Amino acid sequence: MQRVTVLLLAALDAVIAAAVGLVAVLAPFTLLWVLAFGLSADWGALWPVSGALWQFGHGVPLQVVLPDAVLSGLGIAKEAATFAISVPPLAILLFTLLFGMRSGRRAAVAGAWVSGVMSGTAVFSAISVLVALTARSGLLRAPLWAAMLIPASVYVAGLLIGAVKRAWSDGDGGIVDRVHDVVDGWGDWSPVPAESLRGATVVVIALLGASAVGFAVMTMLRGGEVIALFEAARVDVLGASMLTLAHLVYLPTLLVWAASWLAGPGFALGAGTAVSPAGTELGPVPGIPVLGLVPANSSMWMLVAVLVPIACGALAGWMVRSRLVWERIGTGIGPRAAIAAGIAAASAGVAALAAVLASGSIGPGRLADAGPAAGPFALAIGIEVLIGAGILLLAPRHPDELAEERLDRWREQTADGVTDMTAPVD
Repeated sequence: MQRVTVLLLAALDAVIAAAVGLVAVLAPFTLLWVLAFGLSADWGALWPVSGALWQFGHGVPLQVVLPDAVLSGLGIAKEAATFAISVPPLAILLFTLLFGMRSGRRAAVAGAWVSGVMSGTAVFSAISVLVALTARSGLLRAPLWAAMLIPASVYVAGLLIGAVKRAWSDGDGGIVDRVHDVVDGWGDWSPVPAESLRGATVVVIALLGASAVGFAVMTMLRGGEVIALFEAARVDVLGASMLTLAHLVYLPTLLVWAASWLAGPGFALGAGTAVSPAGTELGPVPGIPVLGLVPANSSMWMLVAVLVPIACGALAGWMVRSRLVWERIGTGIGPRAAIAAGIAAASAGVAALAAVLASGSIGPGRLADAGPAAGPFALAIGIEVLIGAGILLLAPRHPDELAEERLDRWREQTADGVTDMTAPVD
């Protein structure tokens, strides 16, 4: 594919990614605006608020400044007129990241991933700057530098992940191939980087799946509390629909909270609070319906939950070990120990980043501290995944595994006209 075509397609991908995200935020607010205020309402405030929420969905912290009319109408103290919110709905961020990965992978398949990444970066960055300069709201205020850089950084990260991953597998005739050749020269240690990342990917997917199952179980067990909070909000059908939509876009954020609970450290819902398998200490919490899923108390049996990340690490270790056996590489104890450590380290890094994105402020006062703490979450995930992956990767090789490898080797030797079954396996 010609380089110009790759540049144009990457630019088009960037425009689509930004446009879909903006429309996903703008469309429900437009509907709400029309139903609440009619067609004759002032539309001037719609775009600034929507643009600020699009930035917020990518992790840009916002400062909420409530006007005096709202303060007097709701009876809110003036001290709470200005506060920060920094726990974003990660669904928007994930969409941008995944769309960037798709675009980067397509550029790598076309054989010009560097050009594709540069084109996509330039276009999405220009859109981020444009939104940051035009969506200046008096109600929701974002630091200008963050509004420009953070959304673009998310898309660029997706581009690089998708492009480099595909180029590593298929080759690019450039820098990725040169690095690949260097790694291939490490002999028995050559699979360490790739298998560490592959195992960490398995851990992250498995842990998110387990978190989703736990979230579903809590929904069945405590769905009545959620319904009661919906009823206490006293909203009409439109308000209930908007609340439900907000819950959906916050679902990835809540799954990070659930994963931290499974790992052991848990999360906070205000300063001085803790929700974890070891115990639940809560003060007054906001009447947000989804918070009705938070367990009111804990049990010693809940500590069994920490086995889930260990099981995720064991699954990753088993999958990586099967691949190593099939390809007959990384057979030594040293490379396998390094892979187990690499899986744990990469998983801990992802956990730390997720905790940073899914924690912060959700309101004034004591609500300025919410979500999982990055350090404890990453440390717990690292240790638990290391235990699970280490057990599967460092355990003695089973006779069936040796027999399977001996059979594969015999088949290859037979195909080459050699039938010596006395050749050593290890």
